[in-house]
Amino acid sequence: MTQSTELLALRYLYADLTVLTQYAGGNSIRLHHHLSDIFAAPRFVSSPMIMSTPHILLIGGHGKVAQLLTPLLLKRSWVVTSLIRDPAQKPTILKLAEGQPGKLAVQIESLEELKGSSDAQKVVDEVKPDWIVWSAGAGGKGGPSRTFKIDRDAAKYFIHAAYSTPSVTKFLMISYNSSRRQKPSWWSEDEWAVAMDTNNGALSSYFQSKVTADYYLSALEAKAKEQGTPFDAINLRPGHLTDEGVEKVQLGKGRAKGEVGRATVAEVAANLLEMEGARGWIDLLSGEESIGDAVKRVVTEKVDCIDGEDWNEIKKVADQRIVT
Repeated sequence: MTQSTELLALRYLYADLTVLTQYAGGNSIRLHHHLSDIFAAPRFVSSPMIMSTPHILLIGGHGKVAQLLTPLLLKRSWVVTSLIRDPAQKPTILKLAEGQPGKLAVQIESLEELKGSSDAQKVVDEVKPDWIVWSAGAGGKGGPSRTFKIDRDAAKYFIHAAYSTPSVTKFLMISYNSSRRQKPSWWSEDEWAVAMDTNNGALSSYFQSKVTADYYLSALEAKAKEQGTPFDAINLRPGHLTDEGVEKVQLGKGRAKGEVGRATVAEVAANLLEMEGARGWIDLLSGEESIGDAVKRVVTEKVDCIDGEDWNEIKKVADQRIVT
């Protein structure tokens, strides 16, 4: 067996152990950590081989978008650990893996019970993902305090844990397209006024939570780049969500008001994860462009809807104290 073939076999074994250790302890966990040390050795870091089986921690796995996204990730033979709150939801999640070549595990964790970034770090250290997808939210249940605990605080805890873990190289946040503090140049005054009326009214707690988390993710991505650490932050920002099937899209800078199906959001998210170099704020509505062409365009042209935001304010967020 050649060195490259041996390495490929070990990587598949590593992916299998990632799933097994969700259910087993003892020697399996020790072997899992031993293999982690092997892959961290310089001879593997310097290998030109591209990781064939990324492991994704999907936070908020029982949500509607996440349940549509999970089979798309597994279809690519990727490894997914779906983080959910309620053990009763586990059979529903595991059913998503039927007929798929990828590996699926379930992690039980209540996001609103996290006390600081160290709690999120424990989850990341246990799961050992390569990429993290945030698709969680309070969903308007439990009042403003619960929204702040999940959509702002828990999101920041996991963003910080991802940034602090060198092996995590991508973080995809599902936000919404009006989560911003400055008017983008490609929106009209009327579009901006409508967005701000909603953000400062019915969605006030949600807006404050999401824009804070969005800023924090972008700030830590910028900080990682300054340090020479690979960490791509993808902020997918759909408009009003519907239950429509997969549609053509308007991706990137475009009109402010519109709808998009959750199935389309999931499809775009999977395509962005798959596309090397994808990063930045990416607005999404239904439109006239195929998903594949749209994703390729925004990545190639480096489209970033963060344009217009105050980068000095964003960078300050990276230095804000976070509960550990």
